[in-house]
Amino acid sequence: MTNIYVGNLSWSSADDDLRAAFEAFGEVTSAKVIMDRETGRSRGFGFVEMPNENEAREAIEGMNQKDLQGRTLRVNEARPREERPRGPRRF
Repeated sequence: MTNIYVGNLSWSSADDDLRAAFEAFGEVTSAKVIMDRETGRSRGFGFVEMPNENEAREAIEGMNQKDLQGRTLRVNEARPREERPRGPRRF
């Protein structure tokens, strides 16, 4: 499974928009635009998971620096999530 980072998304981009753009390269297991917990608005980036490594590589090369909804995407293989120290909770 290859996890792909997609940055510089339009604020109006939704999960389905991301999925549709990457399905042109092969099977997409999941596509998720990351939303801000407090405002409910897009944070401008998301992740796409593709099971086939070759299709994922083609998607990264094919979508990086391409336009989606008026924004030039930054696309690369996602780095593993780093554990961050938990700060004080905001309520």
